[in-house]
Amino acid sequence: MVDMVRVGPGELPASGRVGGDVVVRVLSYNVRSLRDDPVAVARVVRACAPDLVLVQEAPRFFRWRKPLGRLAAASGLVVLGGGAPAAGPALLCSLRAGVESVHDELLPLTPGLHRRGFSTAVVRFGTVRLGVLSCHLSLQKDERYAQGGMVLERLAALGVEHAVAGGDINERPKGRTFRRLAAELQDGWAVRPWGGEYTSTPADPHQRIDAVFATPGIEVLGCGVPAPGTAAPGVPPFTEDDLVRATDHLPVLAALRVPGTGR
Repeated sequence: MVDMVRVGPGELPASGRVGGDVVVRVLSYNVRSLRDDPVAVARVVRACAPDLVLVQEAPRFFRWRKPLGRLAAASGLVVLGGGAPAAGPALLCSLRAGVESVHDELLPLTPGLHRRGFSTAVVRFGTVRLGVLSCHLSLQKDERYAQGGMVLERLAALGVEHAVAGGDINERPKGRTFRRLAAELQDGWAVRPWGGEYTSTPADPHQRIDAVFATPGIEVLGCGVPAPGTAAPGVPPFTEDDLVRATDHLPVLAALRVPGTGR
Protein backbone atom coordinates (compact mmCIF):
# COMPACT_ATOMS: atom_id res chain seq x y z
CA MET A 1 0.00 0.00 0.00
CA VAL A 2 1.38 3.43 -0.98
CA ASP A 3 1.16 6.26 1.56
CA MET A 4 -0.88 9.23 0.36
CA VAL A 5 -0.28 12.94 0.76
CA ARG A 6 -3.33 15.22 0.84
CA VAL A 7 -2.92 17.65 -2.05
CA GLY A 8 -5.72 20.03 -2.82
CA PRO A 9 -8.91 18.28 -3.87
CA GLY A 10 -7.33 14.83 -4.25
CA GLU A 11 -4.50 12.65 -3.13
CA LEU A 12 -1.17 11.84 -4.71
CA PRO A 13 1.15 9.08 -3.52
CA ALA A 14 4.06 10.11 -1.34
CA SER A 15 7.63 9.14 -2.12
CA GLY A 16 8.63 5.74 -0.87
CA ARG A 17 9.29 2.11 -1.57
CA VAL A 18 6.53 -0.26 -2.64
CA GLY A 19 7.88 -3.79 -2.59
CA GLY A 20 10.82 -3.72 -4.97
CA ASP A 21 9.53 -0.61 -6.75
CA VAL A 22 9.92 3.05 -5.82
CA VAL A 23 7.46 5.95 -5.98
CA VAL A 24 9.19 9.12 -7.18
CA ARG A 25 7.62 12.57 -7.16
CA VAL A 26 8.69 14.73 -10.10
CA LEU A 27 7.96 18.45 -10.48
CA SER A 28 8.48 20.40 -13.71
CA TYR A 29 8.45 24.19 -13.36
CA ASN A 30 9.37 27.16 -15.55
CA VAL A 31 10.59 29.76 -13.03
CA ARG A 32 11.34 32.62 -15.47
CA SER A 33 14.88 33.14 -14.17
CA LEU A 34 13.44 33.78 -10.68
CA ARG A 35 12.68 37.35 -11.80
CA ASP A 36 9.23 37.44 -10.23
CA ASP A 37 8.96 36.11 -6.66
CA PRO A 38 11.60 33.49 -5.82
CA VAL A 39 10.22 33.12 -2.28
CA ALA A 40 6.85 32.11 -3.71
CA VAL A 41 8.57 29.68 -6.11
CA ALA A 42 10.31 28.02 -3.16
CA ARG A 43 7.05 27.77 -1.20
CA VAL A 44 5.38 26.01 -4.13
CA VAL A 45 8.28 23.63 -4.69
CA ARG A 46 8.71 22.73 -1.03
CA ALA A 47 5.00 22.08 -0.49
CA CYS A 48 4.95 19.62 -3.41
CA ALA A 49 7.63 17.46 -1.71
CA PRO A 50 9.38 16.45 -4.94
CA ASP A 51 12.28 14.05 -5.25
CA LEU A 52 13.25 15.67 -8.54
CA VAL A 53 12.58 19.15 -9.90
CA LEU A 54 12.96 19.76 -13.63
CA VAL A 55 13.49 23.50 -13.89
CA GLN A 56 13.17 25.64 -17.00
CA GLU A 57 14.49 29.19 -17.32
CA ALA A 58 16.77 28.78 -14.34
CA PRO A 59 19.12 31.73 -13.75
CA ARG A 60 21.94 31.51 -16.28
CA PHE A 61 23.71 34.84 -16.44
CA PHE A 62 26.00 36.77 -14.05
CA ARG A 63 26.41 34.90 -10.72
CA TRP A 64 23.64 32.50 -11.70
CA ARG A 65 24.72 29.80 -9.24
CA LYS A 66 23.73 31.82 -6.18
CA PRO A 67 20.00 32.27 -6.90
CA LEU A 68 19.69 28.68 -8.12
CA GLY A 69 21.42 27.46 -4.97
CA ARG A 70 19.16 29.62 -2.81
CA LEU A 71 16.08 28.17 -4.48
CA ALA A 72 17.33 24.64 -3.86
CA ALA A 73 18.15 25.35 -0.21
CA ALA A 74 14.82 27.10 0.46
CA SER A 75 13.04 24.12 -1.11
CA GLY A 76 14.93 21.53 0.94
CA LEU A 77 16.79 20.28 -2.13
CA VAL A 78 20.22 20.41 -3.76
CA VAL A 79 21.32 21.46 -7.24
CA LEU A 80 21.97 18.45 -9.44
CA GLY A 81 22.93 20.19 -12.68
CA GLY A 82 22.02 22.70 -15.34
CA GLY A 83 21.63 26.46 -15.35
CA ALA A 84 24.09 28.31 -17.58
CA PRO A 85 25.78 25.13 -18.95
CA ALA A 86 22.39 24.00 -20.30
CA ALA A 87 21.15 27.48 -21.35
CA GLY A 88 18.38 27.46 -18.74
CA PRO A 89 17.14 23.96 -17.93
CA ALA A 90 18.29 22.69 -14.53
CA LEU A 91 17.76 19.77 -12.17
CA LEU A 92 17.24 19.81 -8.41
CA CYS A 93 16.93 16.70 -6.26
CA SER A 94 16.28 15.58 -2.71
CA LEU A 95 18.90 13.76 -0.68
CA ARG A 96 16.88 10.61 -1.31
CA ALA A 97 18.40 10.49 -4.81
CA GLY A 98 21.83 9.03 -5.35
CA VAL A 99 23.63 10.68 -8.24
CA GLU A 100 25.23 8.42 -10.82
CA SER A 101 25.96 10.91 -13.60
CA VAL A 102 25.08 14.43 -14.75
CA HIS A 103 25.41 15.90 -18.23
CA ASP A 104 24.47 19.38 -19.48
CA GLU A 105 24.30 20.00 -23.20
CA LEU A 106 23.90 23.00 -25.47
CA LEU A 107 21.86 22.31 -28.59
CA PRO A 108 22.74 23.60 -32.07
CA LEU A 109 22.15 27.34 -32.31
CA THR A 110 19.81 28.66 -34.99
CA PRO A 111 20.88 32.22 -35.89
CA GLY A 112 18.41 34.76 -34.56
CA LEU A 113 16.86 32.38 -32.03
CA HIS A 114 17.55 31.71 -28.36
CA ARG A 115 20.15 29.12 -27.41
CA ARG A 116 18.58 25.97 -26.00
CA GLY A 117 19.93 23.03 -24.06
CA PHE A 118 19.18 19.97 -21.95
CA SER A 119 20.10 19.11 -18.40
CA THR A 120 20.26 15.34 -17.92
CA ALA A 121 21.20 12.92 -15.18
CA VAL A 122 21.00 9.33 -14.07
CA VAL A 123 19.99 8.93 -10.42
CA ARG A 124 19.35 6.00 -8.11
CA PHE A 125 16.65 5.42 -5.56
CA GLY A 126 18.01 2.41 -3.76
CA THR A 127 18.84 0.00 -6.56
CA VAL A 128 16.37 1.58 -9.01
CA ARG A 129 18.04 3.66 -11.73
CA LEU A 130 16.17 6.53 -13.37
CA GLY A 131 17.19 8.80 -16.23
CA VAL A 132 16.09 12.44 -16.03
CA LEU A 133 15.93 15.23 -18.63
CA SER A 134 14.78 18.85 -18.30
CA CYS A 135 14.10 20.82 -21.48
CA HIS A 136 12.69 24.10 -22.75
CA LEU A 137 11.88 23.75 -26.44
CA SER A 138 12.00 26.42 -29.10
CA LEU A 139 9.26 28.88 -29.98
CA GLN A 140 10.01 28.23 -33.67
CA LYS A 141 8.03 25.21 -34.86
CA ASP A 142 10.61 23.51 -37.08
CA GLU A 143 13.42 23.92 -34.55
CA ARG A 144 11.06 22.74 -31.82
CA TYR A 145 10.21 19.59 -33.77
CA ALA A 146 13.91 18.81 -34.25
CA GLN A 147 14.52 19.36 -30.55
CA GLY A 148 11.67 16.98 -29.73
CA GLY A 149 13.55 14.30 -31.63
CA MET A 150 16.70 15.16 -29.69
CA VAL A 151 14.82 14.65 -26.40
CA LEU A 152 14.00 11.10 -27.47
CA GLU A 153 17.58 10.49 -28.63
CA ARG A 154 19.12 11.79 -25.41
CA LEU A 155 16.80 9.72 -23.23
CA ALA A 156 17.77 6.59 -25.16
CA ALA A 157 21.46 7.53 -24.85
CA LEU A 158 21.25 7.64 -21.03
CA GLY A 159 21.44 3.86 -21.12
CA VAL A 160 18.75 3.16 -18.52
CA GLU A 161 15.51 1.24 -18.86
CA HIS A 162 13.38 3.88 -17.15
CA ALA A 163 13.48 7.64 -17.62
CA VAL A 164 11.44 10.79 -17.15
CA ALA A 165 11.51 13.99 -19.19
CA GLY A 166 9.73 17.22 -18.51
CA GLY A 167 9.65 20.83 -19.40
CA ASP A 168 8.17 23.75 -21.23
CA ILE A 169 7.24 22.28 -24.62
CA ASN A 170 6.02 25.64 -25.94
CA GLU A 171 3.25 23.77 -27.72
CA ARG A 172 -0.17 22.33 -26.93
CA PRO A 173 -0.84 18.56 -26.99
CA LYS A 174 -2.22 18.60 -30.55
CA GLY A 175 1.01 20.13 -31.89
CA ARG A 176 3.29 17.87 -33.90
CA THR A 177 6.24 18.08 -31.48
CA PHE A 178 4.07 17.28 -28.47
CA ARG A 179 2.54 14.39 -30.42
CA ARG A 180 6.02 13.18 -31.40
CA LEU A 181 6.99 12.96 -27.74
CA ALA A 182 3.69 11.38 -26.68
CA ALA A 183 3.98 8.74 -29.40
CA GLU A 184 7.04 7.23 -27.69
CA LEU A 185 6.62 8.39 -24.10
CA GLN A 186 3.72 8.48 -21.67
CA ASP A 187 2.21 11.94 -21.33
CA GLY A 188 1.53 12.00 -17.58
CA TRP A 189 -1.60 14.12 -17.70
CA ALA A 190 -3.14 12.08 -20.53
CA VAL A 191 -2.41 8.77 -18.79
CA ARG A 192 -3.51 9.61 -15.24
CA PRO A 193 -4.87 13.14 -14.88
CA TRP A 194 -4.80 14.66 -11.42
CA GLY A 195 -5.13 18.27 -10.28
CA GLY A 196 -5.36 20.93 -12.97
CA GLU A 197 -4.63 20.61 -16.66
CA TYR A 198 -3.59 24.04 -17.89
CA THR A 199 -0.15 25.46 -17.14
CA SER A 200 -0.27 28.88 -18.79
CA THR A 201 -0.87 31.47 -17.53
CA PRO A 202 -1.24 31.42 -13.71
CA ALA A 203 -3.69 34.33 -13.74
CA ASP A 204 -5.70 32.85 -16.62
CA PRO A 205 -4.93 29.13 -17.14
CA HIS A 206 -6.11 28.25 -20.65
CA GLN A 207 -3.48 26.04 -22.29
CA ARG A 208 -1.25 23.08 -21.47
CA ILE A 209 2.25 23.74 -22.77
CA ASP A 210 4.25 22.12 -19.95
CA ALA A 211 4.37 18.38 -19.32
CA VAL A 212 6.01 15.43 -17.61
CA PHE A 213 6.69 12.38 -19.80
CA ALA A 214 7.75 8.90 -18.70
CA THR A 215 9.11 5.94 -20.60
CA PRO A 216 6.92 2.85 -21.03
CA GLY A 217 7.15 0.56 -18.02
CA ILE A 218 6.82 3.36 -15.47
CA GLU A 219 3.39 3.54 -13.87
CA VAL A 220 1.97 7.05 -13.78
CA LEU A 221 0.06 7.34 -10.49
CA GLY A 222 -1.09 10.90 -11.11
CA CYS A 223 0.05 14.02 -12.96
CA GLY A 224 -1.14 17.60 -13.20
CA VAL A 225 -1.05 21.08 -11.76
CA PRO A 226 -1.20 21.00 -7.94
CA ALA A 227 -3.99 23.07 -6.43
CA PRO A 228 -3.59 25.81 -3.82
CA GLY A 229 -3.52 24.16 -0.41
CA THR A 230 -1.09 21.49 -1.51
CA ALA A 231 1.21 20.53 1.35
CA ALA A 232 3.38 17.65 2.40
CA PRO A 233 3.18 16.75 6.12
CA GLY A 234 4.78 19.45 8.26
CA VAL A 235 5.18 21.90 5.37
CA PRO A 236 3.06 25.06 4.98
CA PRO A 237 0.75 24.91 1.94
CA PHE A 238 1.08 27.34 -0.90
CA THR A 239 -1.71 29.68 -1.95
CA GLU A 240 -3.24 30.81 -5.22
CA ASP A 241 -1.44 34.12 -4.72
CA ASP A 242 1.87 32.21 -4.53
CA LEU A 243 1.18 30.59 -7.90
CA VAL A 244 0.36 33.92 -9.54
CA ARG A 245 3.31 35.77 -8.00
CA ALA A 246 5.93 33.06 -8.49
CA THR A 247 6.36 33.00 -12.28
CA ASP A 248 4.42 33.00 -15.57
CA HIS A 249 3.85 29.22 -15.66
CA LEU A 250 2.12 26.77 -13.36
CA PRO A 251 4.04 23.70 -12.16
CA VAL A 252 3.34 20.11 -13.16
CA LEU A 253 3.64 17.48 -10.44
CA ALA A 254 3.74 13.74 -11.13
CA ALA A 255 3.95 10.66 -8.93
CA LEU A 256 5.60 7.77 -10.76
CA ARG A 257 6.03 4.16 -9.73
CA VAL A 258 9.34 2.99 -11.17
CA PRO A 259 9.83 -0.78 -11.36
CA GLY A 260 12.65 -2.35 -9.43
CA THR A 261 15.41 -4.38 -10.99
CA GLY A 262 14.18 -7.53 -12.66
CA ARG A 263 10.67 -6.36 -13.43
